[in-house]
Amino acid sequence: MSEKRIISSIEDADYIFENKPSRVIALRSSPKIELAGFTVGPFEEGSRYELKRWVAEKLEEESIVRLREDEELSASTLYPILHRERIQPLSSLSSLPEDFYPRLRRILKSLKKASRLSPDKMREYEYVENLSKDIVSCRLKKIVSLASTPSQKSQAVRNLTPEEMALYSELSHIINEWRNRIL
Repeated sequence: MSEKRIISSIEDADYIFENKPSRVIALRSSPKIELAGFTVGPFEEGSRYELKRWVAEKLEEESIVRLREDEELSASTLYPILHRERIQPLSSLSSLPEDFYPRLRRILKSLKKASRLSPDKMREYEYVENLSKDIVSCRLKKIVSLASTPSQKSQAVRNLTPEEMALYSELSHIINEWRNRIL
């Protein structure tokens, strides 16, 4: 049951992220486009628009729009996140950018795809993947520590993402149940 709740929280975060407005820049002019019961556009080259993320991603694949760079994660944004997380004490988590994990999964997927065509992209993918693993490991250690500490819960969990909160809740429940049976 707990595994399903954790997986569901990750899927829910992705669904919410895919349906949030994202800022794009039109790469070329385009007439209205019919998509699954609704229309988008028309688009004028160089103009800025807001579209649901999944729509923006589809139009980006067709080179009609480009997601704004401030909407994306990169090696240059991940390194400071890792640095902040490392300097925080074990009892404290730093805040993450909104929709961190859905964005992280997308940048890794994009770089992995691009790495097949370019050695430079392969190196970038490996670097971003390593940064990502380090961030997740660092946060995971803190979440496990927080879940096993019976006090100071409310203040300590304020910087958890929805995905992390699901994991924290399940771990806390399991640890408390174990502790009650042991003692």
